[in-house]
Amino acid sequence: MATLGELASLRTSLSPAEVDHLLRLAASWSLLSDLSFSDMLLLAPSNDIQHRGSPDFVVLGQVRPNNRATLLADDMVGTTQRVAQWPLAVSALQTELLTTGEVDMEGFDDPVPVWYVPVRAAGRVVAVLVRLQGPLRGPASLYEQAYLSIFERLCHMVSAGSFPFREGEVAGPGVPRVGDGIILIDGRGLVEFATPNATNAMHRLGLYAATEGRSLRDLGLRVRVVERALEFAIPAIEEVDRGADVAILFHCVPLIADSLTTGVVVLLRDVSDLRRLNRLVLNKDAAIKEVHHRVKNNLQTISSLLRLQARRSDDHVSRTALLEAERRIRSIAVVHEVLSREPGEEVDFGEIVASLVTMVEDSVLAMHPIEIVVDGALGTLPTDIATPLAVALAELLTNAVEHGFVDFGGADNSDVGVVTLSLAVNGHWAEAEIRDNGRGLPEDFSIEVPSSLGLSIVRDLVRNQLRGTLEMHSVPLSSGGGTVVRVRVPSELSR
Repeated sequence: MATLGELASLRTSLSPAEVDHLLRLAASWSLLSDLSFSDMLLLAPSNDIQHRGSPDFVVLGQVRPNNRATLLADDMVGTTQRVAQWPLAVSALQTELLTTGEVDMEGFDDPVPVWYVPVRAAGRVVAVLVRLQGPLRGPASLYEQAYLSIFERLCHMVSAGSFPFREGEVAGPGVPRVGDGIILIDGRGLVEFATPNATNAMHRLGLYAATEGRSLRDLGLRVRVVERALEFAIPAIEEVDRGADVAILFHCVPLIADSLTTGVVVLLRDVSDLRRLNRLVLNKDAAIKEVHHRVKNNLQTISSLLRLQARRSDDHVSRTALLEAERRIRSIAVVHEVLSREPGEEVDFGEIVASLVTMVEDSVLAMHPIEIVVDGALGTLPTDIATPLAVALAELLTNAVEHGFVDFGGADNSDVGVVTLSLAVNGHWAEAEIRDNGRGLPEDFSIEVPSSLGLSIVRDLVRNQLRGTLEMHSVPLSSGGGTVVRVRVPSELSR
């Protein structure tokens, strides 16, 4: 299904500014539909009207009311409508006046009342807003009469080009709807009427006095967006709190006639439960961050203890084993350090890689210059993949730096050793390649019979825990020499 913008671009001659105006109208016209208890269509002249003189229309948008059964069961967006079906649409375009009439519709014995509202943008009428009025259930109540009165005032604003507003806060998800509650305020700032739901919301704020004929400020409630809407004709949204348990959202829509603000429609919505849930989520996030922070601190403490124990050891083998264990624990701590800043089930692996490279460069002493280069990225990964993968990569980088450049660079060790870590995502696989320009692997090397504890850990992590693949082989001297290690793991682990 094409969007309004795509339909307008392909099948009309509207300019980008005019299309933008219609997009804003479509984003906020649910207010019009609910106030009028009616289905609505947005018709624009198709390209054919200029080429053939045939006044066909294309339906750019359609909206159904939330407070009344729809008259249009089918989706009409993108369809072509002939003038015979909507005879007064051309009249509304040409006269630039709101026109009323009737239309015969399938499934209805009597003609359906229709309003044709010209839509003005950038000084000219570019489309027609068609309102299909459903049958009222008996005589209109006082509230229904008030809704229809507001709707008519907004229709005149559509014809004048002052609605929709350019401000982005007047439409979109989360804004109050007509059914949430309405207060109508006149040009002097006095309340004309309030619906029961709006009255209930005011009670939640502690206001129990009669509202009609009084301003919100006189009632003891100052809502800045109402004053702003009256003074500057600017729509806005404000959340008014009463303590920590009550939050009411005020959505103000100015009513304008002849460039003067004649009133304000205030839509109210009780968002207390939503704000309470938001606080719970924030508290949960804070708790998770604190847990990761404490885990990181505990791991760093263990790392420090191992490092101190290694310094006290006189046995070279024991000291090396302790330092290797300390480095592996630090690799895990790196993941929790990132999670302590951004809690969740996924982590930005780029931050982990940067910390791992720094850790390897700081912890390994080489007899010759070594440079570690990172190319590419893996994006975000689940934590159950990021943690073992971080340990594996740290082990492989350390192994490349410590063992790949023994007797490298001649007697003066003048050559620079380069270790390149290439990262990429290929479909549902995360791939890492570690390549060095060192001496390569021994002829009898086999990853199936690793010669060190570090490689055994890497093999078990990649194959058993991550269910991936591990390849490791020397590069021929004709291709530059050195060693290549390829790690390929799923970007998500199946449960």
